[in-house]
Amino acid sequence: MGGIYFLLPTLIVIFVSFLIVRASAIALMMTGLDQNRAKFQALSAFTGTGFTTREAESVITHPKRRRIITWLMILGNAGIVTVIVTATSSLASSRGYQIPINVVILVAGVFVIYKIATHKGFIRRWESYVEEKLAKARPLEEAATEDLLHLAEGFGLVRVLIKEHSPFAGASLSQSELSGKGVLVLGTERGKNWIPTPGAEEIINVGDRLVVYGRLDVLKALFRQE
Repeated sequence: MGGIYFLLPTLIVIFVSFLIVRASAIALMMTGLDQNRAKFQALSAFTGTGFTTREAESVITHPKRRRIITWLMILGNAGIVTVIVTATSSLASSRGYQIPINVVILVAGVFVIYKIATHKGFIRRWESYVEEKLAKARPLEEAATEDLLHLAEGFGLVRVLIKEHSPFAGASLSQSELSGKGVLVLGTERGKNWIPTPGAEEIINVGDRLVVYGRLDVLKALFRQE
């Protein structure tokens, strides 16, 4: 029965590895990385697979993310080695009918961990706990502008020159209805002056340069004649 005792640390390491990956994904998200990329990069770094993708550039060029990924790689290597050693030790120390019993116990244990790991209630509680702890430790995080604005996902930040024939010339921002189209005016360059976050009653003049943010296809459709 000695081989069975090696299965407990194997299952514990697998479960703890899951918690580490989820916690690291939350940490990456708090640096400005979107949810899907954060989960993928955390899992990739921990398992050492798929981390050479183009998306990894947004991680390795960011000092805080690079630190998180470095720890993930270290813990991932240690965890994988531990799982391999304990699992093989369990099988190697088993005899006769103990081998299929240990295999069944291992598979059943992994299945139970999977069910716990995919339980929405458990996931929410763990992620909320991690997020709360990280938020208390560091309430504000700097992030690259392209990550905060999700520029890689079809959104863009552009500057538009308002010409005489523009349908927006002479209208206020509220009259232009840009916000209703999902376009946010972040500021207006008027000559040598900069008007940050202009109000709804701000008039758009000919010669103004609007710095706007929104979906690129919407921006192109609205300002293609500018």
